[in-house]
Amino acid sequence: MTQHANHSLYALFRILLLCLGLMTASVSQAETKQAAVSMPDRHSAQVARQILAQGGHAVDAAVAAAFTLAVTYPEAGNLGGGGFMTLFASARDEADKSGDASPQSWFLDYREKAPKAADQDMYLDEEKAVIPFQSLVGYKASGVPGTVKGLWAAHQRFGRLPWKDLLQPAIDLARNGFVVPESLATTADWYQGWLEEKLSPAGQPLSVAAGFKAFADPLQAGKRWRQPALANTLTSLAEQGEAAFYQGVIADQMVKAMQAGGGLITHQDLAEYQVRWREPIRADWLDYELVSAPPPSSGGIAIAQLLKMKQLRQADFDKARNKGDLPDMALRTHFYAELAKRVYADRAEYLGDPDFVEVPVARLLSHDYLQERAQGMDFQSISKTETIRPGLAESTDTTHFSIIDGEGNAVSNTYTLNMPFGSGVVIDAAGFLMNNEMDDFSQKPGVPNVFGVIGGEANAIAPEKRMLSSMSPTILLQTDANGQTNVAAVVGTPGGSSIITSVFQVLVNVFERGLSAQQAVDTTRVHHQLWPKNEIKYHPTLSEATKDHLTLMGYQLKQHGYLGDVQLISRHNNQLSAAADQRGRGVAQVWEMHAD
Repeated sequence: MTQHANHSLYALFRILLLCLGLMTASVSQAETKQAAVSMPDRHSAQVARQILAQGGHAVDAAVAAAFTLAVTYPEAGNLGGGGFMTLFASARDEADKSGDASPQSWFLDYREKAPKAADQDMYLDEEKAVIPFQSLVGYKASGVPGTVKGLWAAHQRFGRLPWKDLLQPAIDLARNGFVVPESLATTADWYQGWLEEKLSPAGQPLSVAAGFKAFADPLQAGKRWRQPALANTLTSLAEQGEAAFYQGVIADQMVKAMQAGGGLITHQDLAEYQVRWREPIRADWLDYELVSAPPPSSGGIAIAQLLKMKQLRQADFDKARNKGDLPDMALRTHFYAELAKRVYADRAEYLGDPDFVEVPVARLLSHDYLQERAQGMDFQSISKTETIRPGLAESTDTTHFSIIDGEGNAVSNTYTLNMPFGSGVVIDAAGFLMNNEMDDFSQKPGVPNVFGVIGGEANAIAPEKRMLSSMSPTILLQTDANGQTNVAAVVGTPGGSSIITSVFQVLVNVFERGLSAQQAVDTTRVHHQLWPKNEIKYHPTLSEATKDHLTLMGYQLKQHGYLGDVQLISRHNNQLSAAADQRGRGVAQVWEMHAD
């Protein structure tokens, strides 16, 4: 063989090696896509991961996880409640089934609605005073449920796997049972006592307490709990879709129970219930785009206001910190409280169901408005609560989960019954609990609800109106130098009115303070909501020096037993991290998605 031929073969060999190397690198890159979940319990985490491994979209995993939580997390996971879902469809996926393959953000509102028979004075006595607990316990406390139709709508638009396959894990868990964790048994025991205590003064039938007792008695820590009625309900949903819930046998079971207990929900309410795809709240913050919940959630607007006002006063905060007059945590707590006062004043005045009231979103998020609001803060003293007015001319046992699939699609989902176990009403034949979301309306403008939040006319009760919520499923996006948009964070939490401040603080912890995902969700959080006056809740701890300084400033400090259960996924240097809050029983996982 000639020397020229040898050189030619050598060159060809090098080209082949280079091509093989490129192919190997391409395969390696495809094989090392990351996915992540942060879930409220181990069952939902296992199911979500299983669905993604089967080639499911993030929405498929969300649907399967949500139905699983209806079985294993009954204090908040639900069929008889409602919620919100914030989604991101990556350009690397086919996006939604309309064929648009550009990266897009979506928001699905499947919040409950007031029954047609509801009216503004339904919880007031003859003197127009609020009747205690009428909106919290019993049959009249429930709005028309949206969870099943919401999950169905998300799957219709984004789902890849068959609907029935997504419900099978929940069916198996309901039929075969699962071992009850201690926290679930403890919460059920507490709620049973609370329900019995509140029912009689509220004039509610004690049959509600008896029904919940029959439901909850098998909830013994460490023992297996089987739910055959719920398994049958889930099987009907798997076979017939959402129609079984809103028009079929399950609807019949709900209406029969409502009629027997004096509730308001009718067949017409169920048959006419619809979800809404809404434009999410979008706001620039640092180098990111915040995508969060619009009205009827107050969360997205409130979080955007908090983040933007904080940035406007960040330089002043840094100066005050450098002076060293207050411990860092005391100063930070005071700063957050001053921000929150202004946000919660706006919440009470302007926010409600946008299908019923005009919500001035653009004005509430405008730079000039927020700059004017932020300038009133003093880093040395508390502004008077009574002077914080609107500036323009919720339940602790909600549950949240976060998902990113291997294609970069993301779901941030928060849904709820409101209080733990909702209204206490069990649809016995169907095996599930009903919500008490009617308490999230303003029963009477100026009167606080169960979470101490004061509402206004914008959130007054009206037939078919959706009640205001604090649920804030949030996604943070970042666009790189190549124009590729990626998810930087997926986050949300239960916690009633503290949802807003919890999500705000976790985002700041990760993207400003540089804490790891786990540190960001586990570190002490504080909460202030304008009223009660100068009260700050905290969890888990504050140092004695911090408490002393805040007390001297005039704050009343209250250690809270919970203050949220954040489920976070964040991205740093193109690597995902996931964290489940130490305050709950959640599980967070990140893993490599290997190509077949």
